[in-house]
Amino acid sequence: MVDATELNRLFWHSRRGMLELDVLLVPFVREVYATLGEEDRARYRKLLECEDQDMFGWFMQRGEPEDADLRHIVRMILDRVQPK
Repeated sequence: MVDATELNRLFWHSRRGMLELDVLLVPFVREVYATLGEEDRARYRKLLECEDQDMFGWFMQRGEPEDADLRHIVRMILDRVQPK
């Protein structure tokens, strides 16, 4: 279970100040994070430690993270917003 303090902290860490990242990360943490298993939550927290420019490249699909955990969470976030 995710407590309100953790969600609030993650919400603020998800606000990166770059619109392209904010529109992906903020809704994800608000709508999906609490439903994730602990492994995926850890992957999301790990993602938030990355540099904005790296994340921008990954989310714009100009490359993929070398780390398998980061690749997994990036794909999960992208799958949420891309048409099927």
